[in-house]
Amino acid sequence: MLTSSLPQALRLFCLVGAVLALAACSPTFNWREVRPDNTALSLLLPCKPDKAEKSVPLGGLPVQLLMLGCDAGDATFAVAVADIGDVSKAEAVLAQWQALTLANMKAGPVGTGAGATQVSTFRPTGMASGAPASLVRSSGQRADGRAVAGQAAYFSRGSQLFQVVLYAGVINADVAETYFSSLQFEPGP
Repeated sequence: MLTSSLPQALRLFCLVGAVLALAACSPTFNWREVRPDNTALSLLLPCKPDKAEKSVPLGGLPVQLLMLGCDAGDATFAVAVADIGDVSKAEAVLAQWQALTLANMKAGPVGTGAGATQVSTFRPTGMASGAPASLVRSSGQRADGRAVAGQAAYFSRGSQLFQVVLYAGVINADVAETYFSSLQFEPGP
């Protein structure tokens, strides 16, 4: 009796193995290296990014904002780059950008309690000195009122300012680590 059920068990095992192999071929996160145009930054995105440009007011002036972004695994990943043309304004404009983002998502105040926005220092690989860089973890609301968690890095290189964001209902710590640790500058000024 054992020998007659062995081929059936083997077939079931092979079928389960084939299903698992097919599932592995279509990952939720298909990481790829991207480089925003005219920057020395590279990073990994888990999906093929869309690209957009628009003029936005930053630091009291209209600035061209280049954005790359995509959605994967119920999360949104994006990088935005703005060249403000004046290195001395980088720190103030990054702070303004961060405040505007937190206000738009109705995030909690900066602090340490439940629901508070947490800000820590952050330094992408290869980043030279410049304006202070930060990693912001917050929770708030989407435009439609649904809850959202966000992580965003703010940093600069010369007069180029960067915002790298991850938004999701719940942020997967491993995915966030892969994403933010992939930020890297080519050697240079």
